[in-house]
Amino acid sequence: MQDGVIFIEKPKNWTSRDVVNQISKIFNTKKVGHTGTLDPIAKGVLIVCLGKYTKLVNLLTNTSKTYIATMKLGIETDTLDITGNIIKTEEFNISEEKIRMAFQNFPKKYNQEVPSFSAIKVKGKKLYEYARKNIKVELPKKEVEIFSLKILEIKKDTIIFEANVSKGTYIRSLIRDLAYQMKTVGTMTDLIRTKQGNVMLQDCIPLEKVTKNTSLKQLKDLFSFPSIEINEEEVKKVQNGNSIKLTTNEETIFLTKNKEPIAIYKKNENKYIMIFKAI
Repeated sequence: MQDGVIFIEKPKNWTSRDVVNQISKIFNTKKVGHTGTLDPIAKGVLIVCLGKYTKLVNLLTNTSKTYIATMKLGIETDTLDITGNIIKTEEFNISEEKIRMAFQNFPKKYNQEVPSFSAIKVKGKKLYEYARKNIKVELPKKEVEIFSLKILEIKKDTIIFEANVSKGTYIRSLIRDLAYQMKTVGTMTDLIRTKQGNVMLQDCIPLEKVTKNTSLKQLKDLFSFPSIEINEEEVKKVQNGNSIKLTTNEETIFLTKNKEPIAIYKKNENKYIMIFKAI
């Protein structure tokens, strides 16, 4: 079994699960996972873990993400993107100045209502299962953080913008909420994830170019944690999964052997405990 990570450029009209299934076939392994769902309409950065590196899925999922999104004003759909059924249309006359003010004044943190067409579970069922049967349920809200919003282009009823956001932020919902801020409705027509954590779109391989001989990324390609070189005795502790005392105050750290990261350790009171080992 191969252990490592692939930076995939997800194509449009594929689900993230489709990508995982394809990678599973190419590498002939079921131990595959992705680190942040992209809707079929979206394309861009999708980090896929294989083998023991699937243990890093949660750590990689927690990183911030950057998107370039396109929103169309004046219509709202049930899915909050252009693939859905139109449920509301509104005439609007919003100046460019008011659009820019809405983006500028949008809250940095807020409780975002998740889309009805999403995989979030309520009472054991995914929300899209209720939505497809037209069953009304109270949609959960969760706090998200909007680190930055930058308008790239405004053209009649269409706005293209860049957003850097926290884990769990739905761009479809963000677009709905931005439109509400402008006293109208809006829907997403296009989405590209350009960055996740340290991984940028230009670092990714188009899915169709992935083969069983594709080189997999390792720890040093994934994170930029500070590092400490350890001795042979400490290497044995790492191999056994033991905690280690270190003379540092860093929260999370690489332990290296011959300057190559072999494990990730996290501070826990007066010692460091392992959260992942690559040896």
